[in-house]
Amino acid sequence: MQLPLKSYDTNFHIFFASHYVHHWFNPWNAKWFAGFSQTTYPPLPQQWVAIVSWVLGLNMAYMAVQFAAILLLVVGVYRFSMLWVSPRAASFAALASVLLSSECFLVYSAGQLSTTAAAPIYLNALPYFYDWIRYGKWRSFLKAVVLFTAAAAAHHATLIFGSMLFALPVIVLALMDRKDDENSSASALVMRTVMIVLLVGAAIAVVLLPFWIGLIRYPITQTPIPHPSRANYILSPQWGVNYFIVPYGALILALPFIILRGAKVVRLRPLLLGFWVTFMIGLGGTTPVARVLLGRAFEVLTFERFSYWATLLALPILGLLVAELVDRFRMRAIVPLTLLASLSCALAVAWSTFRPADAANFKVDSVAQWLNRDGHDNYRYITLGFGNKLSRLAIMTDASSVDGESNSSRMLPELTRYGGAALTSAKYFAKPGLDSLRAMLAHSDRYGLKWVIVRDPYYEPLLYFAGWRKVDELDDKTITVWGKDGVPPATPMNASQMPPHWQGVMWGTLPFGSSLLAILVVLIPEKRRRGWQDEDPSTTPEDLNSGRMIS
Repeated sequence: MQLPLKSYDTNFHIFFASHYVHHWFNPWNAKWFAGFSQTTYPPLPQQWVAIVSWVLGLNMAYMAVQFAAILLLVVGVYRFSMLWVSPRAASFAALASVLLSSECFLVYSAGQLSTTAAAPIYLNALPYFYDWIRYGKWRSFLKAVVLFTAAAAAHHATLIFGSMLFALPVIVLALMDRKDDENSSASALVMRTVMIVLLVGAAIAVVLLPFWIGLIRYPITQTPIPHPSRANYILSPQWGVNYFIVPYGALILALPFIILRGAKVVRLRPLLLGFWVTFMIGLGGTTPVARVLLGRAFEVLTFERFSYWATLLALPILGLLVAELVDRFRMRAIVPLTLLASLSCALAVAWSTFRPADAANFKVDSVAQWLNRDGHDNYRYITLGFGNKLSRLAIMTDASSVDGESNSSRMLPELTRYGGAALTSAKYFAKPGLDSLRAMLAHSDRYGLKWVIVRDPYYEPLLYFAGWRKVDELDDKTITVWGKDGVPPATPMNASQMPPHWQGVMWGTLPFGSSLLAILVVLIPEKRRRGWQDEDPSTTPEDLNSGRMIS
């Protein structure tokens, strides 16, 4: 049950949450990068982890919030699928989402809490978005606005790149479904679309104002950091398995059906187009599509999230396939479908064991205790060979570091100039990573960097020739502490990037408040939503089943 705690980014999210536990209205965090602002990352999931941790503790709070996101996904997939297919097919799509390989991959291997929290909220908002565009229902308008805003407060990448991939097919669907006797002319639908887009844009601008201010004042100009999700999966099959086979699982077998049925049924064509574009982008560097469509953003993004979004867009059509197979073959279909779905889920979950995000399973308690005693926390430190335990250590110690895991938050030139990620994993980025480490060690006096805590002997010769010496050993000599004489105590850095008090108040109030408002607004009763069931010949079950591929 606690396997998600071992995923790659889990400790990163828990670290952010731990700061909100103690400094809810002050996003300035002194523990990484000699000081950085957490307004560089939308806070909603981490703030919920912080709130729940007051009762359950940080670890179980993370699990609880991740579980809530999974529950929201099931509801969101069902409601989104109802726009495109029959209720029965939508039910199968929702059931498939429970065992979705890409969801399991993000939860158990990647640990992308923000992605898995934001996408379900968008899916739940889209049916209200459709109802407003097509019918002009004000309750749906209000619900769509608050849900879109809450989703934006959960994750900026899903807002900037994912929201359009989901919303555009829904807009086209509303235009296709309009009727002359419903006061739903094309111009009226376009006006309603523009109206809600403008209002949602204004709401997001206000709720995430500190984020936008930071992005404008300090744009991301660092040297691109390589990531295997941008690889060519054909030339690098090990990454093809990791970022294509595992996230898609048995869904790969359904791709021909998804493409052919989506192309044949007019109603499903917008959904197919959205899926196809997202699918192609999710292939990373395997095709030129992602680089052409995203431009420089290609070098900043990771692409497992696009594969996740593509599988969500494919689920309604997959629900059709499952419904047809079950109707025709009954148990002869139910058994293999159940086995395929279960094996896909099992593979994605087990992948965290076959290819762990951090193979070294060790505790950092002794290191935290060492840093917290004898005035050691008056100086800054870095770790080498700690992997994602870097974040766990930062939670447990009062000392600050010049390293960290949030690549978009760092401003120190030694970290942004060379194209390496966290210093603790410098060797995995070859020359750029080691150059960044050497530059930081050379400028240790500037940052009050006195301690280097090493768990990988690979780095020891580099430290020795850079003038550092071994000062202590921990955990049966598996961890060594290196120091440098003459380093002055650490002093506050990056003061120009420190958010003013009013931004801290906004950051602690509006994003979390948007989620509370969304919960309250969604509880407002609403008449039964109309979707595929309308008395429009283009949306009858017969048309959805036309061109049946199963003979």
